[in-house]
Amino acid sequence: MIHLTDKIIVITGGSGLIGRSIVREVKNLNAIAINADLHNDDSDNHHYHLDITSDESISALIHKVVAKFGRIDGWVNSAYPRTRDWGTGMADLSFESWRKNVDWHMNSYFVSSKMVLDIMMNQERGSLVNISSIYGMVGPDFTVYDGTQMTMPVAYSAIKAGIINMDRYLASYYGKYNVRVNTISPGGIFDNQPQPFLDNYNKKVPLKRMGKPEDISPAIAFLLSDQASYITGHNLVVDGGWTAI
Repeated sequence: MIHLTDKIIVITGGSGLIGRSIVREVKNLNAIAINADLHNDDSDNHHYHLDITSDESISALIHKVVAKFGRIDGWVNSAYPRTRDWGTGMADLSFESWRKNVDWHMNSYFVSSKMVLDIMMNQERGSLVNISSIYGMVGPDFTVYDGTQMTMPVAYSAIKAGIINMDRYLASYYGKYNVRVNTISPGGIFDNQPQPFLDNYNKKVPLKRMGKPEDISPAIAFLLSDQASYITGHNLVVDGGWTAI
């Protein structure tokens, strides 16, 4: 049975759609869950403010958690920073938006990963999980957006693909310190999208439904646990079969 008893687990973006589910899951498995989110304040020992686009904010959070608990056993990057024009189609995308989104998301994941992995390296134990996406693995099927104003931002594909291979590098580098790095690649997650999109998506995906946050969080908890102690550098795909076809 999977358990995370007494492990100190930090979840960035812990108040977001998937982040909330991760926090609940690790708490249910007896971990001490640290919700680190832009909308939090430091009101208690389990909720901390974090602006993941700020190196200073990441460093301050890590120091607060280590000062309070003495260690960090697990870290999950679920934060999803993006600009206000996120979702702009390829034809209208500005270069500035591209650069800013890659910096805010991809580079923030690297900075936070390096900072916490250096802590784990000194501890000689720890597990990091970064969230990628099926669209970091395959190109988008634009037909699922027919009948809607939605599209798949090109920066998202580049960012999520970069995270997958970055994590392979980090797993190789930090493995000798008994530190594991893995990636989760979810498929589409239901979030009250327009009905035409839902119909299109559900028609294509083999399990005939979008994912739920509760489909993703148990897989993350497994990778954080000691039951996954020989798994590193892996991209665990949780997508209802989308990438199998």
